[in-house]
Amino acid sequence: QALRQISQRTISTASRRQLENRVSENQKLFQEDNGLPVHLKAGAKDSLLYRTTAGLTVFGTMYALYFLLVASLPKKPN
Repeated sequence: QALRQISQRTISTASRRQLENRVSENQKLFQEDNGLPVHLKAGAKDSLLYRTTAGLTVFGTMYALYFLLVASLPKKPN
């Protein structure tokens, strides 16, 4: 039981020390009127994620349409 108390105390105090409350910083960032949509306000990382997602979506759509076309064509006789 003593070991359990020590381990719980170590875990709870370590996690409490590492985490900071950054809510007010994030509120200022996201409420700033700079003309950017919310999903791009955090900077270059957001932009990269957005472009990657958009690219994968376009690629996936084209891939699916290609295979629908291939599947709709009659098979070649052997």
